[in-house]
Amino acid sequence: MQFPRRPGGTWMPLLMAMILGPCAASLAAVPAEIAAQAKRGQSLFVANCILCHQVTGRGTPGVYPPLAASDFLAKPDGRKEAILAVVQGLRGKLAVNGATYDNQMPAVVLDDARTADLLTYVFNAWENPGGHFDADEVGAVRRTSAFKTYAALVEANAYPSVPIPPEGLEIRETARLPDFAVRLAGDGKGESVLVLGQSGAVWRLDCATRKVEPLFNADAYIDRSHGDPGTLGMFLDASRRLWITCNQRNDSTRPLVTNEVTIFRTEPIGRSKEPIVPKPWFRTGYPYGIGPYNHGVSQISMGPDGKLYVASGSRTDGGEAGTDPRLGKMGETDLTACLWRLDPDAKEPSIEIVARGIRNAWSFAWDGSGNLFTVANGPDAHACEEMDWIRPELKEHHGFPYQFEDWPASRKAYPYTPAAPDGLAFALPVRNLGPAAKPSDRDGRTFEPHSSPAGMVWLDGRWPAPWRGTFLVGRFGNLIRTGDGRDVGFDVVSMALRKNAEGTGWDAGTKTFLAPLGRPIDLHLSGGRLYVLEYTRPTDFLGGRGWLPGRILELSPKP
Repeated sequence: MQFPRRPGGTWMPLLMAMILGPCAASLAAVPAEIAAQAKRGQSLFVANCILCHQVTGRGTPGVYPPLAASDFLAKPDGRKEAILAVVQGLRGKLAVNGATYDNQMPAVVLDDARTADLLTYVFNAWENPGGHFDADEVGAVRRTSAFKTYAALVEANAYPSVPIPPEGLEIRETARLPDFAVRLAGDGKGESVLVLGQSGAVWRLDCATRKVEPLFNADAYIDRSHGDPGTLGMFLDASRRLWITCNQRNDSTRPLVTNEVTIFRTEPIGRSKEPIVPKPWFRTGYPYGIGPYNHGVSQISMGPDGKLYVASGSRTDGGEAGTDPRLGKMGETDLTACLWRLDPDAKEPSIEIVARGIRNAWSFAWDGSGNLFTVANGPDAHACEEMDWIRPELKEHHGFPYQFEDWPASRKAYPYTPAAPDGLAFALPVRNLGPAAKPSDRDGRTFEPHSSPAGMVWLDGRWPAPWRGTFLVGRFGNLIRTGDGRDVGFDVVSMALRKNAEGTGWDAGTKTFLAPLGRPIDLHLSGGRLYVLEYTRPTDFLGGRGWLPGRILELSPKP
């Protein structure tokens, strides 16, 4: 799912999760008379389709079908079928280039003209049939679809009603967003909340007036010659310096494509009349990930020890080598599937790895006693999404890609799952005792597969029972069809943790806190209120609706 993107995990991500660079070379042979249209379509492809179908158009084997040299597009009715796929979505079994796929694609919320541009690009890229589409052709096919008109598709993707809040709390819709957003940050005082767009823009929400205004855009601080930006992490420190993590796919590096990681930092906000411009504080990189699984660097936050903590997601689904010669076949690297720690005051900071084997920790947070926990997305292989207890001083390994949940060594997620190094011990995930969010068929470690845990916060004593002293975790929701054919996630759950009987780990009593939601991707506490960032609007996946930017909800205790 960068179609929009997801925060990592079952597909990706996503979310997350980051924006990949367009493949400009694929337009080199496009006839001049349709080149401008195809170029517009390329931008739409990057914004709506690239995570599943990839920058190369090759898709993801077994999950998302290829668009490159596609026999589905080349068949006699391929043009009509392609239009229908965009305007109403696809579900069920589909044969493409000799392989069968059984997943679901939501409709793409584009009008007739932009749909024509998108398909003109696809049909002229990657050795496909060529030609061009126009709005009249798209409109004629749309009238035979489930939505009939573009207006009907937009209506199907309208903002849902505000969900019913938990007892003792009240809720309101506080802002509708101009673009897809992934993070919230602020000083906790409740006057304003900063909102990070997935492509680098930052907006400011005035909590009193509920107005959203731009603070700065990506071009003010990101060098696009290194690739299009995917910004997945942001926080404001005690000195009011804003920190942002950015991933850029650089196709110009040789011999391998690189994921270039930059941590940006501003001067203290509000202490100068000069424009706010983030500047590079730290740079690093590693070979870009296999298929859609380059989760990249996401959350950044300051720990109780005064150090920066940064989540770095995996570059594979489960340690696979991949087939693209430009993408490294080394599985994970020293900088991926782990949690970093850096000194924020260092002139030349270096990375200390404080935990390994975490597939994609989109978020992490500390409880009231200083215990650190992450929530991470699992693989496509139907393993649980994990909450892990991180003990930085022990630098433990949490299993990925060798072990998921508490599976024995003989149980492999994939035929290619590597054997664990001799003597390597794993710290087990938190056990979910339910009643909510746990697998129905086994002991839960931690959430149902594919529910995509995202933002998390700790509620202190200022919140009413039974929520005080618990973690809240937003679950983005599934992006592929689950084994039992239902949607999972699209909610916020409350997790009350206690040490297990052995004293070696944690058990969680988990309850639904707020549902249904439009893919909650981040949570933020400010001024005694909880802000929930919805990435988009549909509150399910199986309904097949498309993607439009979401909103921010505000919850607070009743007076």
